[in-house]
Amino acid sequence: MDRVASSGLIPETFQGARDDMTEQLGLIWEQIRAPIIVPLLKFAVVICLAMSVMLFVERVYMAVVIVLVKLFGKRPEKKYKWEPIRDDIELGNSAYPMVLVQIPMYNEKEVYQLSIGAACGLSWPSDRIIIQVLDDSTDPTIKDLVMMECQRWASKGINIKYEVRDNRNGYKAGALKEGMKRNYVKDCDYVAIFDADFQPEPDYLWRSIPFLMHNPEVALVQARWKFVNADECLMTRMQEMSLDYHFTVEQEVGSSTYAFFGFNGTAGVWRIHALNEAGGWKDRTTVEDMDLAVRASLKGWKFVFIGDLSVKNELPSTFKAYRYQQHRWSCGPANLFRKMVMEIIRNKKVTAWKKFHVIYAFFFVRKIVAHIVTFTFYCFIIPLTVLVPEVTIPKWGAVYIPSIITLLNAVSTPRSLHLLVFWILFENVMSLHRTKGTIIGLLEAGRVNEWVVTEKLGDALKHKSGKQVKKSRSRIGERLHVLELATGVFLFFCASYDLAFGKNHFYIYLYLQAAAFFVMGFGYIGTFVPTS
Repeated sequence: MDRVASSGLIPETFQGARDDMTEQLGLIWEQIRAPIIVPLLKFAVVICLAMSVMLFVERVYMAVVIVLVKLFGKRPEKKYKWEPIRDDIELGNSAYPMVLVQIPMYNEKEVYQLSIGAACGLSWPSDRIIIQVLDDSTDPTIKDLVMMECQRWASKGINIKYEVRDNRNGYKAGALKEGMKRNYVKDCDYVAIFDADFQPEPDYLWRSIPFLMHNPEVALVQARWKFVNADECLMTRMQEMSLDYHFTVEQEVGSSTYAFFGFNGTAGVWRIHALNEAGGWKDRTTVEDMDLAVRASLKGWKFVFIGDLSVKNELPSTFKAYRYQQHRWSCGPANLFRKMVMEIIRNKKVTAWKKFHVIYAFFFVRKIVAHIVTFTFYCFIIPLTVLVPEVTIPKWGAVYIPSIITLLNAVSTPRSLHLLVFWILFENVMSLHRTKGTIIGLLEAGRVNEWVVTEKLGDALKHKSGKQVKKSRSRIGERLHVLELATGVFLFFCASYDLAFGKNHFYIYLYLQAAAFFVMGFGYIGTFVPTS
């Protein structure tokens, strides 16, 4: 009997201690809820609603502009002087400007042949074009492969230069800057830049160079991207939806209204004089392309975007590669904004309206507000209001504005409209990393200058056996992402609380969003590449 009593003593004691702790936590929560939590949460809701309105106005403005451009606007060939380059019997090939084509690469084993082959296949007089391969590879085997590929094309009569350096200072910006120092570059008028996975069509230069030849005020001609692997997996389809909006709306609006937009770092042609006048390549941030574009714009140069000129390229299809890319794409612009905002304000060469556009619309709303409000409002503030029912969110802020913004984004990719719900959930998950990157960029914290080259797969997966894939997939520990899982747990808890005690039915959205965080947190997104 004593044994039975003593065995029941521990659970009863434990139960009592647990009840006491729960009561204490509940008491503390009630004491700080009304005087601290509620006012802070109400203030956060007001800030998030204000940011939502800013983003909404910007999206509606761009939608109106793009409709007007499509209905009444002039094509770039009509807005700017454009005429095909004609042969001159007397001048011969010297009638054609000298063009440098730069291909920066780093350990690009899977795609180096594609980019080099496409660049060497550009239609242009052979004595008026130089292909410059800037190889920063650290793998000696890959360097040998790239060098032999350049030699192979050189043996066919192509003017191709294989350039290496003994360090990776400045990463891509450092390689491009070093390439511009070569003596043969002094004879070039324009420079076209293609990343290692980009494959321009043969007529690329014929369609882009005339804008620069006949319009001395134009510094940059940018083509749009065409994705060769958009159908590889659901993650690449989601990326296609986001990037299609960027090109068909953001770049088109910038080109049509202010003759300014962010250079995409590839698939563009620069006037070398404009590039040098703007200060050349700088490696102070991880967005050297945007840095150059802003500086050139502040010098008064104009940019042209050609929406119907596309260059094939590859989307990152592994979640790891995509996370690194999005960190760079969100951290870099925020850090550049911090470094350049006063320089933009003090500039005397451009109008006050253009400065306002660059600071407010281009940087603040699109590169900072858009990232921060997406995560903080939809993945943190709204779930918290479930636990604090005294704080309410108006329906226009919680439903109508995000719905309209989503639809305006989605119309750029009509073929993926049926994936709209998946795209919303996917973008909200990625906003976690974009918000983190934005804050790091604004504060210049630890990873502000982190540069991880986006992994390209090419046809790599086709050469992996099914057995290898299965074996690699079983090591789930390699694919766990703690931030996503923690956020998923938080959302799941809020959803369950709302289902049990709430009245606003947020639990439907919260359960779906929690599931998206769990799926991506466990790594079940994108293509998983075997490690052996």
